[in-house]
Amino acid sequence: MAIFIVMGLTFLFRLFFIQVIDDTYKASADNQALRYVTQYPSRGIIYDRNGELLAFNEAAYDLMVTPRQVIQPFDTNNFCDLVGVTQEEFVERMQKARRHSRYKASAFEKQIPADEWAIISEKLYRYPGFHGEKRTLRRYPMPVASHVLGYISEVSQRDIEREPYYQMGDYLGVSGLEKTYEPDLRGTRGMKVLMVDVHNSIKGKYMDGALDSLPVPGLNLVSTLDRKLQAYGEYLMQGKKGSIVAIEPSTGEILAMVSAPSYDPNLLVGRDRSRNYVELSANDSLDPLFNRAINAVYRPGSIFKLVQSLIGLQEGVITPQTRIRCNRGIIACHGSHTNDDLKGAIQHSCNPYYHQVYKRLIQSGKANSIFEDSPIGLTNWREYVLSFGLGTTLETDIAGVKKGFVPDVAFYNKWYGEKRWAFSTIYSNSIGEGELGVVPIQMANLACILANRGYYYTPHLVKERGGNPKRDMYLKRNYTMIDSIHFQTVLDALEAVVNEPGGTARRARIDSIIVCGKTGTVQNKDRPDHSVFMAFAPRENPKIAIAVYVEDAGFGGTWAAPISSLMIEQYINDSIQNPLKEQRIVEANFLNPEIKLQDGTD
Repeated sequence: MAIFIVMGLTFLFRLFFIQVIDDTYKASADNQALRYVTQYPSRGIIYDRNGELLAFNEAAYDLMVTPRQVIQPFDTNNFCDLVGVTQEEFVERMQKARRHSRYKASAFEKQIPADEWAIISEKLYRYPGFHGEKRTLRRYPMPVASHVLGYISEVSQRDIEREPYYQMGDYLGVSGLEKTYEPDLRGTRGMKVLMVDVHNSIKGKYMDGALDSLPVPGLNLVSTLDRKLQAYGEYLMQGKKGSIVAIEPSTGEILAMVSAPSYDPNLLVGRDRSRNYVELSANDSLDPLFNRAINAVYRPGSIFKLVQSLIGLQEGVITPQTRIRCNRGIIACHGSHTNDDLKGAIQHSCNPYYHQVYKRLIQSGKANSIFEDSPIGLTNWREYVLSFGLGTTLETDIAGVKKGFVPDVAFYNKWYGEKRWAFSTIYSNSIGEGELGVVPIQMANLACILANRGYYYTPHLVKERGGNPKRDMYLKRNYTMIDSIHFQTVLDALEAVVNEPGGTARRARIDSIIVCGKTGTVQNKDRPDHSVFMAFAPRENPKIAIAVYVEDAGFGGTWAAPISSLMIEQYINDSIQNPLKEQRIVEANFLNPEIKLQDGTD
């Protein structure tokens, strides 16, 4: 009797513990009777500076599967035809779902567009265990600015470990503005708890929705881009490799950022995203995913002569009236000039002039030995160059901006050995060649410095975040080490480069607008030179500063200069007066190695 009493009490205590104290079994039962449906928030919309759409959302669906509820035998042929997968993919995905959980739903097919889902959902009742969850799909009304906007991708396990907010099935921005402003754009998830029967049919809300939570949409962004100008820049750059960066000098707002070749951003959303990504990244030799505007490092070429001019004026090694003979025995040159002053040297892009200016800066007489004097001069010179935003990372709001390169004493000591180099070893820097490296966005920023007579606002791509103004760092002026008085002669020369006979950028001239600019022809090893041009306009109260790089295209005045002028004219006048000029640019194709370059000058 005692044994039976003890056993009875044991069972009673165990039942009490299971039913009242321990909620494990209750939770297990709930998991089979309830469906927890994630309510995904709509991602923030991105507009251009004029309120035109750049990125928005449209309805999409994930097809979910709960393996335990899939009824056998299963007509896989019809199901595969309906969903658009192969038999092999079906088997693989079902195995993956079972490994995840036999009782919990997981994604079988993701990001199905609404029009395709309408066809699938009509017949889904035939396939117990499958249901849909509503998502949103990124869409782009115009196939432009793909490098600026970036793209989103499903989170990885590493992403989840790094940021606890995310869970499997979430998406996050992995490049461009989508990455930089991910915390603003993503919003906050909600949850809906539904009751289902043994056939997986929904019977209503659990506890009348007391446990439900609504999703919170992401914040909208107003970008600094001008969608029309961006599209026009991409139109001009078809058939070419290179970049265009246009900035409003008075604010630092980026008006256009073109990287060519480009791609349609719609290719990297939806069901075909993975396949398209492979085609763009691995199978396309032109590397359209590479953002040349912020990642490509080039020599600056003759554009760097403007920086040399300003440093020389500030240091007092030259004046606007300083004349230097064009001695082509020390370094090659072109054109018919012989003994230019500073304005003429810029206008004619005289190499011997800047050879001598750089020599005076590097070997300034601070030490008796040229091997001791040159490091002193280089250190001083480099400090000036860095103040122009060169050789340093511009803290713009797009990830991955390269810093370029401005060599220092440690670099040359490592390369040549301490006290084994002097000006004669590094004189190529004088004309923007040698070891110098710049990024196109830095060249556009240099145009802003010239337009502003000595300062710049850090270039940026977003004006507003959910109605909040831009960050304080983008409202601050960054000054160079050059006094504003020294810019007058340089600006006179830049105007002459475009508008006076003998200037190297006559193709950039616009009748109704005073354009100030400088050409560059950048050496490119065994391939044709890069065509480079930097400009701003109009001269007074400038509205746009621009830098154009066209790879393998030859002279700066032949190709980059007219592209810049077309962009300037389009932005300021909203029209183009010379359609033949536009046609010549659009029809030029430098992706064809057999193309014959037209003659021109630097």
